[in-house]
Amino acid sequence: MNALSAAFLEQADSCDALDSPFMGRLLRMLSANCPTDTALAKKCATFAGDIGPKGHSLPLRIASGLHALVLKQTDPALATVYPPNAPADPELQDAVLAALHRHDAFLCDWITNAPQTNEVRRSAVLIATAQLLTARFGLPLKLSELGASAGLNLMFDQFHLAVGDGYGPKSDVVLTPDWHGVLPPQDTLSVVDRRGVDLHPLNSHDPDHALRLQAYLWADQAERITRTRAAIAVQDAEVDASDAIDWLEARVAGPQSGALHLVYSTVAWQYFPPQSQTRGIKIMEAAGAKATEAAPLAWLSYEADEQTPGAALTLRLWPGDVTINLGRADFHGRWVDWQAPEKLT
Repeated sequence: MNALSAAFLEQADSCDALDSPFMGRLLRMLSANCPTDTALAKKCATFAGDIGPKGHSLPLRIASGLHALVLKQTDPALATVYPPNAPADPELQDAVLAALHRHDAFLCDWITNAPQTNEVRRSAVLIATAQLLTARFGLPLKLSELGASAGLNLMFDQFHLAVGDGYGPKSDVVLTPDWHGVLPPQDTLSVVDRRGVDLHPLNSHDPDHALRLQAYLWADQAERITRTRAAIAVQDAEVDASDAIDWLEARVAGPQSGALHLVYSTVAWQYFPPQSQTRGIKIMEAAGAKATEAAPLAWLSYEADEQTPGAALTLRLWPGDVTINLGRADFHGRWVDWQAPEKLT
């Protein structure tokens, strides 16, 4: 088995675990049958290092390119084997292999860019964390997101978290995670500044960029596509094109009195080079040393660790440099195991 075939299988297992049987089926078919006589195959062979889910994610790049053809209505024959249709295995294989040959140039270009999935359901954790911080400090929020892609999760205060009595305004973006643990405090969130950074940010109001955002979602999870389109409709935050750590250094340079600065990443920090992570920690610690009760600094990490299931939720808070375990959450925000204290002291 070659490296690409193995990467397809690894990604298929991940998709199965994240409730996408169609993607699992598609990726296993590609593992066994992906053409080797295309420009796409030659380009894939030029990628060095890990090409699987924790590296270049070539399986998701290829699968998203196929999904883009369906969303664009470019290939009617391919669309007939995509959800909500349920073709037999030979039909799926024939249609996908034909599309790989027919759209070789398009797919070869498409995989140049790494996946950028704005999983809006992760905002459930952002809302809960912001509620906890608002209850503690009573201050409006300044938001800074690292690895923000199109910045959809910078708009979390405009989404509705439907747990308990509900959090946030009425919204077309409704989050319904399976919630475990105590509920966070409930208050009205106030955001005075929101901005993100990404090496290659997407403008969700550009049709080509919006297509890319939707194509990275999985075709048998229509509710994710609907939710993403609703989030695109309200997105108005700026996302700068820059190295995240360079940007962070300038962003936290001076405390903003009268506001709590919340810096966060959701499944992004883990992809930063180790030297960048080390520098980022030092920058945050130096900024934290200048924080006050009137200008506090909070750093939320929603990232993979060495444990399962899901990702670790960790909040570091200044002044005082306190680290708080908030629990764990599913990578796609389907569930939250909230272990935070009822209130911060």
